[in-house]
Amino acid sequence: MTAVQTSVEQTGEEQTGATSGQDQYPAGALVVVRDEEWLVRSSMPTSDDGTRIEVTGVSEFVRDQEAVFFSGLDRIELLDPGATTLVMDDSPNYRRSRLFLEAVLRRTALPQSEHRLALADSFLMDPLPYQRRPAQLALSGANLRPRLLIADVVGLGKTLEIGLTLAELIRRGRGERILVVTPQHVLEQFQHELWTRFAIPLVRLDSVGIERIQREIPAGRNPFTSFKRVIVSIDTLKNTNQYQHHLEQIRWDAVVIDESHNLINRGSLRNQLAHTLAPRTDALILASATPHNGDARSFAELIRLLDPVAIRDPENYRAADIEHLFIRRTKISPEVREQMKGQWADRGPSRSVHCPATPAEERIFEELAAVWLPGDGGASVSAVPLFPYTLLKSFLSSPAALRATVSARIRTLEKKEDRRSAEAELAALHRLSELAAGLTEADSAKFAALVRLLREEIGVGPGSETRVVVFSERVQTLEWLAGVLPAALGFRGRAARDCVRVMHGGLSDEQQMDRVEEFGLADTPVRVLLTGDVASEGVNLHRQCHQLVHYDVPWSLIRIEQRNGRIDRYGQAHPPEFRALILTSEVDGAKDDTVVAERLLEREDQAHRSLGTAEAVTGLYRAEAEERSLIQDLLRGRTVDESLDTPRAGADGQDAGLDDFLADFFGSVDATTETAGGPGADGRDEPAPAGTPSSADRDDASPVLPRLFDSTAHFVDEALREVYPDARDRLELDRDQQSGLISFRPPAELVHRLKALPSDYLREQRLRERLLVTFNRRLAEHSLQRARQSSTSSWPEISLLTDLHPVVDWLTDKVLVGLGRQEAPVITAKVAEPVYLVQGVYSNKLGRPTVVKWMGVTWREAVQEGLAVDDMVSLLRRADVGPAMANKRGYRDPAPLSAALPRVLETAEAFLNAHRDAWDEPLRRPVEEYKLRLGAWEQPTLGGERTRERLADLADSLLTTGRPLLRVLAVLVPDTDADADRRNGDGTPPVSLSAPSSSPFRYAPPLAAL
Repeated sequence: MTAVQTSVEQTGEEQTGATSGQDQYPAGALVVVRDEEWLVRSSMPTSDDGTRIEVTGVSEFVRDQEAVFFSGLDRIELLDPGATTLVMDDSPNYRRSRLFLEAVLRRTALPQSEHRLALADSFLMDPLPYQRRPAQLALSGANLRPRLLIADVVGLGKTLEIGLTLAELIRRGRGERILVVTPQHVLEQFQHELWTRFAIPLVRLDSVGIERIQREIPAGRNPFTSFKRVIVSIDTLKNTNQYQHHLEQIRWDAVVIDESHNLINRGSLRNQLAHTLAPRTDALILASATPHNGDARSFAELIRLLDPVAIRDPENYRAADIEHLFIRRTKISPEVREQMKGQWADRGPSRSVHCPATPAEERIFEELAAVWLPGDGGASVSAVPLFPYTLLKSFLSSPAALRATVSARIRTLEKKEDRRSAEAELAALHRLSELAAGLTEADSAKFAALVRLLREEIGVGPGSETRVVVFSERVQTLEWLAGVLPAALGFRGRAARDCVRVMHGGLSDEQQMDRVEEFGLADTPVRVLLTGDVASEGVNLHRQCHQLVHYDVPWSLIRIEQRNGRIDRYGQAHPPEFRALILTSEVDGAKDDTVVAERLLEREDQAHRSLGTAEAVTGLYRAEAEERSLIQDLLRGRTVDESLDTPRAGADGQDAGLDDFLADFFGSVDATTETAGGPGADGRDEPAPAGTPSSADRDDASPVLPRLFDSTAHFVDEALREVYPDARDRLELDRDQQSGLISFRPPAELVHRLKALPSDYLREQRLRERLLVTFNRRLAEHSLQRARQSSTSSWPEISLLTDLHPVVDWLTDKVLVGLGRQEAPVITAKVAEPVYLVQGVYSNKLGRPTVVKWMGVTWREAVQEGLAVDDMVSLLRRADVGPAMANKRGYRDPAPLSAALPRVLETAEAFLNAHRDAWDEPLRRPVEEYKLRLGAWEQPTLGGERTRERLADLADSLLTTGRPLLRVLAVLVPDTDADADRRNGDGTPPVSLSAPSSSPFRYAPPLAAL
């Protein structure tokens, strides 16, 4: 931000108050502040200082500067359309005018009434309709605001769905300020996907990023005002009190919270963070493959972050009540299964690898069976019922884990004041300690099996490119394996140090991200990733790996499924293979891995094939709850199957049978209802029948984005010629016509914009010195794949030029300032009379466009009549305004054209006012329905009443208000040559708004005005 900025930190939650029509500044509008011209990026009313607008400088002195102004503190002047100066365009083929018109089209935010997807086909992602549906639902109008829980199960591509939703919000002027909150170990992965796939840059505020920012900004300054789009760890935010204050002072356009099931526990720091952010953002996207903890009230807490009045009774509601707020599919859902044919290999079951216990291990089995877990109703030596199973699970993991558990328990008991009550247990612990003390890898049956498995079956070893991920619940097991596994696999010297990496929750966020990145790059020496369950949520491990080994098996179906989902996910090129090491024993009564682990593996596979997910099998919906319940059932003498099949009671003690909300919610995963993406036959937004493609996917759907150029590539090509005719020398521009690669040195003003890109990306690819970009999707995809093969950088050299890319953004702004302040070009075209191109924008109290119309208007002085149509783009095409048109520089006196401007603007406004009610109806009806729900919402507390008032104000603020903002863009005038018709080539007459096909709106001013 610059010196012209007024403090952003004055903004807060109460920003939905009424605003006068003169205080509306929709995205794309031009304003004058402090005698400089600015382009509005976004605006928002405040309670004290009028409207807050974020702008980018357009006039020369402030060009590309970013600033924030408040209408209560500065004079913010919307340009008067009646004062437009008409100028002649002497550029070849009227290139300057055509580029200017296209730039205005691109810079104008899509209106709130546009529900269809505008950009879905322009990004580096496969055209899979199921991945578009979350964005369609968020924008469908079913919600007053874009608020959604994306609950797709593991591996379907939630990050891509989030990226597409954010991209569409940005195109609507509703995504300038974005905050993404994720677990720390997926920060870089998420940042990488959003930039490489969608050209959405996020500044990463991990521990290193925060230190850097604190060095760059003044002490005490809010770090979130320094960057518009930020990604930060949820642990960073929740554990640092200073950020609570900073977050309370910021209002976001969109907030994304990944792994949002961690927000459920009321009173937790994560829950408090969510309640801080939810009311301070317009769009809120929650994502979780496991969004439910088995308690309907807790799930209601999550849904109420999206809409506080969506659920009237948190103990009695159904999936249908909130279907507009969540979407959930599995790999076997019909729409996913059909669209992914041949693109996602089917997984097999987890194959059990039996490992007969060694004599040393059998002695420990004997001790456990006799003393700690006796059968036939015998009493355990431990006074803590669950601890013997903790011991067992440690032993089933590794000797190192067992030693750590025994030592920790001994220390705990030795600190007790009454040592006598624990003497028997202490003695038993010391016996176990002696039995485990001398165990090495030679005494471990599972270790020997792992080495055979990796070397002989999977093929891991020196000279092999094969990779495998090995999971264990215990840090001690992971560190022990890291010490002994490389040599056993035949690695020596430096290769032994580099072939294995360990990842667990005790590492810093930077270390965790480094491990994930290193494992995902093909030319790094890492062959085995030893990881704990910190990697079981959200982490992509499938890029170079399709082999997974459970060294020990978690006693939870959910955790098994989460682990498997690290390599069984969208983008996996090979059938994923899972193996589990099953320690077996001949000791009578021994509870080896065949008792619990092997049966859980079988049940997880059955659930995956029949239901698409294992989350609903137990009715507990949380890994920790599943394990705790299973151990308690084992203590009661039940088998694993009896435990899994036992009906569960929710946290409130009520029975959670198949007919309750949870079953309803999880039973909806196979629904294939599409969101139509636009108004239904009666003007309302309603779901289309199952299987109906969205309007964004139908061949007969009208274009969402009005365009004069047939592609962004054509626009950029023409813009470079206009702005930099000497680009080859000035920018050192080089274009490979065969591959489509464009290489150039970015000028200083573009380098300034690149500061928002990931710092690692800027540094590693030296982007300040040279940019490599392309419109060739295959080339960009190849560059991305090549980056994944490199240990030098995971960032691709070549980026895809999408509509959101900073290069396209920069050129669009350069074209806009090609004309002077409030100038409009005069274009000689195939028209029968002068046609004024006028933009009309209605906005709501929040400054967001509700209706945008692109009009052609004429004024006939002789009959005192104006005509208007709202098909500017097709009118331009019919008038042959395009790259083939000739500019004969037939200049004329602009005075008569300027004299007609007042009547032209009257005609345009009359046309807009005549249709305003019809355009408003699709917006007004959902607001009225929401306010009815709001009136029936039972919230007796004082805070609840304030929330009701705030939401009612918010609903009202979404409706159109005030007069339309008008802007004269250009004037088409007829060629003065009498033979113009014949030279147009097609023999058709010039375009006339009065032609029957155009059905123009007619306007005659009142007699008093004449």
